[in-house]
Parts: sequence; C-alpha cells; structure tokens
Amino acid sequence: MRRLLLCLAVAVAALAAAPAALAAGGPIFATQGGTGVASHGTTRLRYVAVSDGRDATLLETIDVANGGVFGWVRLPGSWGIPAIGNGYPIGQGLSRDDRTLVLESPGAPSAARSKFLVVDARRMKAIRTIVLKGTFSFDALSPDGSRMYLIQYAAAGNLNHYIVRDYDLRTSRLLPGKIADRSEHEETMVGSPLARTTGAGGRWVYTLYQKPSGEPFVHALDTVGAAAYCIDLPQNRSLYNIVLSLRDHGRTLAAHWRSGRPWLNVAVGTWQISYPSSNFPWAWVAGGIGGGLALLTAGALLLWRRRREEIQERPREELGLA
Repeated sequence: MRRLLLCLAVAVAALAAAPAALAAGGPIFATQGGTGVASHGTTRLRYVAVSDGRDATLLETIDVANGGVFGWVRLPGSWGIPAIGNGYPIGQGLSRDDRTLVLESPGAPSAARSKFLVVDARRMKAIRTIVLKGTFSFDALSPDGSRMYLIQYAAAGNLNHYIVRDYDLRTSRLLPGKIADRSEHEETMVGSPLARTTGAGGRWVYTLYQKPSGEPFVHALDTVGAAAYCIDLPQNRSLYNIVLSLRDHGRTLAAHWRSGRPWLNVAVGTWQISYPSSNFPWAWVAGGIGGGLALLTAGALLLWRRRREEIQERPREELGLA
C-alpha cells in the first residue's frame, strides 16, 4: 500500500515537474519527470521515468484522464525518457506498436560508454541493457521496434558533429556504416534538433535541425529502409517557435508557427519546398508593382510635359521672337 501511495505521489510530481537535464535545442537527451512519452494506441496513457531517490528509477504508466498510475516497475540504475524539442520537449523511445520502449542514461552524452535499457512496455519488464563504447544518444525506433537509430558524436566535448547509426535490436549488434543523405557528401551532420513529427505508420521520422550558423534543415529518416534525406530550408529567426506536422495524408510536411500560421511546405518524396498562399508576401509584391507603376506614370508625365513645351516653343523660334 505504501508503494502505491508513493507511486501516486510521484506521478503527480512527474506531470508537474520540469524535465531534468534537457538542454534547449541541444542533442536528444534523456529526461526524468515531465510529460514522458505518449502511447500511440491511446493518448490517455503516458510513460514517465522518475527517480525513486535510492539509485533506481520508477517507470510509470500514467492514466492522464484520471491522473492515476496505471502500472509501474522499479528499474535499478538511473534512466530517463529520450526527448527532443526547444522549450516543449516531445518524448521519444516508444515503438509505434507500443511494445518496445527504450530508456537512456539521463544527462548530456559525455561518458566514454553509453547505456540504454530496452523495456517491454506491455509487460512493464526490462529486457536487456545495451552498453556501447563511445558517445551515443537515442534518435528513433522502427515501427516494430526491431531497429534502433542512434546518434554517435564525433567527440564527447563536441555535440554538434555526429553521424546516425543503425542498431539491430534482434541481433543486439551495432551495424557498420552510417545513415546519411548520399547526395550531401559530408563526413558528419551538424546541427541541433528543435522539433519533430512522425508519419502515421511510424516509418518516417522528420526532425527540424538548426546549424551553428543558423541555417535550418529537415532530416527525413526512413526507419524501415535505413535511409535519410536532408532538406535545406531558408533562414528563419523564429525557429524556436516552429513546429512540424504532416498533412494531405502524409504527402505534405508542414512547417508552421505554434499559432498555426504557415511558414512553408515540403512535398514528401520529391522534397520540393513551396509556400502556402496565405504566407506568400502579396503585400510586398503589390507594393513593388504599385511603386513600379508610380514610377512609370511619373516618367510618362514628365515626358509629356517636355514634349508640350517643345511644341509651344517652335512658333516663337520660327518668328524670331525667341
């Protein structure tokens, strides 16, 4: 009974607490507390990781509608839910079929070894611990939870340069090579993730990044085909307020402000950028056209006046009166 009361108290605190160890705009860090990650089958359930204060982690399934704990398990060690976002972190790590949940050591990736915990989310049971040599953080899961994508950093002290790696959860093996856009010809990726959205089936994961220079781009990751595409976007000084969403049955990736005001659209597959009609700068175009017409009118009027003066001056010259 005391355990249940403790979990209920922790659940309330978890929903209200700010995520720990989350750097705005930085790599995908693991967090304790906060809103956790939502179930795909029902938005009523969320998985939240919190510390029990005794070198262990309580992984709780919280019924958001009722504010109670639907289930929980105590996991030895310190673990957190991977999250991404700037100011509004979005929980990650749960496969689309709601069977596999990946937890990560909380805090910024800095150790020589990186640890992940794979949990059977339906049975609330730890399956295995993954320990990798080097600096890694979680990136994404395939829909069936058979493949995990990781971000491997070039150096622990430099979290801006990294590559995406593929880890086979069926064979417990980090696959060789990197997942990258073949047309980019770059050794590493550069940038910090700001926002993310995932396709309805969970296959495609779209992440908005910002380079240290300020240039934004979208990283489109095919978690089934192990392929990636990078789409460069125009400069935007309000990237912190931009979110991604899919429209037209997944055919259009929309980047817009949190208020809903559109910025631009990306055609999925061709990756062509277009601008919604409501976002096209018609006022500037109208102003330019109006200004051009004004100049043409003024020029025509000046020419007409000069021509008129010439016609009026001719008789005076001919009569010798000039």
